[in-house]
Amino acid sequence: MQKTVLIVEDEDILREIVKDYLLNEGYEILEAVNGNEALDIFEEYEVHLIILDIMLPELDGWSVCRRIRKSSDVPIIMLTARADEDDTLLGFELGADDYVTKPYSPPILLARVKRLIDSRYSSTGNLSSLDTLVISGIHVHFPSRTVTVDGESISLTHTEFEILTYMMRNSGIIITREQLIIKIWGYEFAGDDRTVNSHIRNLRHKLGDKADSIVTVIRVGYKFEDKA
Repeated sequence: MQKTVLIVEDEDILREIVKDYLLNEGYEILEAVNGNEALDIFEEYEVHLIILDIMLPELDGWSVCRRIRKSSDVPIIMLTARADEDDTLLGFELGADDYVTKPYSPPILLARVKRLIDSRYSSTGNLSSLDTLVISGIHVHFPSRTVTVDGESISLTHTEFEILTYMMRNSGIIITREQLIIKIWGYEFAGDDRTVNSHIRNLRHKLGDKADSIVTVIRVGYKFEDKA
């Protein structure tokens, strides 16, 4: 099935460059030049990934991301013209899965798109050998990518789901921040430890009473522990 990417970028030249690269890779492309148009398109069409600029007319990328996350876990890559780490962390807190700082290399952006789409929608992808995984009252159903905690459904972003399931599959094993970055974002990722910390903080918040299943190992990383 052909995957659809929504490009939300008000700079025509940049949008066309990204569009051409993605079209050459076989993706179907939808385009928006402002935040309100992006939301309208997202409501009308099936979108598999969004490339979302932060600085947009009418409605900025932060607001678009926040609204989409109320109803969808579609992968979102944020584009920012600023190398401000606080901007990046805010994007992750709002539910973005990845970010790219302008000026960027289109092939690098394409690699990020392919990684997210492959891991999110591939039938082989990152699926467990079993359809389900249950530890400490946290129940993961891989075919539907749903997570419940003590029977209550929780909403995770694509990246939060990948982090949680990676840690649960390696329950009891210390995982360094570097290992998480390589596994979840890839070798080309330009972020740092604060990126990982931000996602872990969000994940713990959503896990509620099960947050203590993710244990911090000082100066090393994290470990998932069965608290049952």
